[in-house]
Amino acid sequence: MLNTDWLLLVLSITEVLLLLMVAVFFLRLRQSEAVLSKLRSKQEELLNKLRFNAQLEQEIVASFEQRQSELSKLDQQLESRAADMKRLLKQAEEVCKSPQFLREIVVTGCKRGKSSQELARATGLSVEEVELIIEQAGL
Repeated sequence: MLNTDWLLLVLSITEVLLLLMVAVFFLRLRQSEAVLSKLRSKQEELLNKLRFNAQLEQEIVASFEQRQSELSKLDQQLESRAADMKRLLKQAEEVCKSPQFLREIVVTGCKRGKSSQELARATGLSVEEVELIIEQAGL
C-alpha cells in the first residue's frame, strides 16, 4: 500500500500542478485578450485619424486647385488689360505726335507766356517750327 499511497500522492500533486498551470494559462490569456482589445481600439483611433488626415489633404488639394484656377483667370485678365493698356498708350503717343495736338500745345504755351525755346523742348519741335506755328496763329 505504500506504493499506491505514494503513487496517489504523486498523481494528486501532478494534478494540482496541472490545475495551477491551467489557471495561470487562463490568467495570461485574459491579459492577452485585454492587450489585444487595447490594440484594436488604438488601431481604430489610428484609422480614424488617417481618414481625417486623408480628408483634410483632399480639401487642401481641392483648395489649391481652386486657387490655381483663380490665379489662371486673373493672369488672363491681367494679360487682357495689359494689351488694352498698350493699345491705349499707342493711341496716346499717336495723339501726342499729331500736328494738331502739337499746335495746340504751342499756342496754349505761348498764351501762358512761355518762350519759344521752352515750347520747343516740351514738344520736341525745333525753335523755328515753334515760331512758325506762333506766327500762323497770329500771336
